[in-house]
Amino acid sequence: MAIALLPLLILGGFQAQSAFRNQDAERRSDLQLAAERTAAGAKARLDSTGILLMALRPEALEVFCEPRLSDLVDRLEDLEGLVRLTPTGATACASDSLGASPPAWLTAVGSSPWFERLRAGEGTVLARAPAVAGQPPGLIVAIRLERPLGRFDGVMAAVVPLSRLQPDVDDPALPEGSQAALTDADGRLLTASDIGAFTLTGDEPLTGWIQRARSDASAIFEANDADGQHRVYAGAALAGRDVYALLSAPAPGLLSWARLNPVGALVTPLLAWFLAFSMVMLVSERIVIRWLNYLERVASIYAKGRFSVRPVQAMNAPAEIRVLARTLDELAESIVTRDAALTASLAEKDALMREIHHRVKNNLQIISSLLSMQQRALTDPASKAAVGDTRQRISALALIYRTLYQSDDLRYADARVFLTELVGQLVASETGRGHLVTSSVEADSLVVDPDKLAPLALWLVEAVTNAQKHAFVGRGGDLKVRFIVHGDTSVLEVQDDGPGVSETFRAGVGRTLMGAFAKQLRGSVEMVPAQGGGMVARMTFATPEAVVPTDPTDLGTPAGSSR
Repeated sequence: MAIALLPLLILGGFQAQSAFRNQDAERRSDLQLAAERTAAGAKARLDSTGILLMALRPEALEVFCEPRLSDLVDRLEDLEGLVRLTPTGATACASDSLGASPPAWLTAVGSSPWFERLRAGEGTVLARAPAVAGQPPGLIVAIRLERPLGRFDGVMAAVVPLSRLQPDVDDPALPEGSQAALTDADGRLLTASDIGAFTLTGDEPLTGWIQRARSDASAIFEANDADGQHRVYAGAALAGRDVYALLSAPAPGLLSWARLNPVGALVTPLLAWFLAFSMVMLVSERIVIRWLNYLERVASIYAKGRFSVRPVQAMNAPAEIRVLARTLDELAESIVTRDAALTASLAEKDALMREIHHRVKNNLQIISSLLSMQQRALTDPASKAAVGDTRQRISALALIYRTLYQSDDLRYADARVFLTELVGQLVASETGRGHLVTSSVEADSLVVDPDKLAPLALWLVEAVTNAQKHAFVGRGGDLKVRFIVHGDTSVLEVQDDGPGVSETFRAGVGRTLMGAFAKQLRGSVEMVPAQGGGMVARMTFATPEAVVPTDPTDLGTPAGSSR
């Protein structure tokens, strides 16, 4: 959002830059106009001095030259001295301020450049009067005197104190920090309000702008003063080519545009950007963000499976938000309807599967009952034993289906529950036919599918049947069944306390079936003597993929855990 509103600040920056350029041009123009005003003011003083000299030509002085010149100097504050020079440069008469102890420049006038210029034909000349002890620096204003036929007849000169020509820097139109000065034709300072402001650093002396002023009648340039401050200079010719007025002001700095117009150049664009940003954020919060947060909370509730909540508050939101809320509501209603249909379908399928498992179990029990009847009708012991073994195998399969339709999940059964019931069923079937056999089951919980449970059950049937035939016949005994899960490998053991392994068992059908069932589980079978007597039938096989054990701590517990 802030980036989107950034063009406001950029536009404000361009406007500030344009205003700064205009103000800088105005500053330069004001400085140039002030220089021209300064030159005009000083020129007016010099023009009045020139008029006075014209009025004091030799024919007007007569024999009272010196007293009259002295009296005029005393009366006029703008004059430091008056002097009449002969065509050779000698002093004809002078005011008391110059005559009592004439300065050095007055004794060598005949060879001075400004005198030569007047002798050559110039009408008026301005020249710097060298400073002498006890006298302030001044400016020589001299006019050419001629005889009736135009022959050079000497010079009438006045010395004007430079302090009277000092430019005024209190002009309110001048920029802050402005300074003023007068220079001669060589760019040398005659007088200045601050000498340091006109002492330039670098390669360009003040004479550089003198050349431009002579060609353009005015000049503006920039330079660094003695203090290293960057300044703007503007000048104008004061009188002919002899004296120039020069004004200086600090150059605008990098951030001066902000000082020139802080409200219009800086505060106004920032305030406009901030107000626009605040209004957009406020409107977005009230119209969009608040409702999006509300819909996000509703969606998170849906993600947790709670579809009873409806976004009813969004009915007061803008049209686009209402459409989105209505879509979420329809989505939740569709999910609820679909879940109800799926739940009903699953319940129906569950009932059908339970009914199928129940009927399969009943059919297997019927087959087992038929075999039992057939077994009783047989007289051959071998045949009766074979039918009995088959009946037990069928009963084991029937137990699988009973375990499935009685479990919470029709697709899986807990091996610990199933093995416990199967051992109990096998031992109970032989209880009334011989001596007492006790049993114990130690099994870990492992929830597996029926395809893995069937060979496990049939292997256990063969192992228990063989123990009943060869270990417990005529004597009874103790049967121990252990099912231990060791991570990726599981072990199922059947231990009896009989006389041990017999050759008959090794070559019998039971051993062959046990090997076949073990291969279905990617395992192996071994018959080993038990400690203290008896035999252990052990099947080691790859642990079937577990689903969710009834007791998760059972998966991978050490062997010998009792249940």
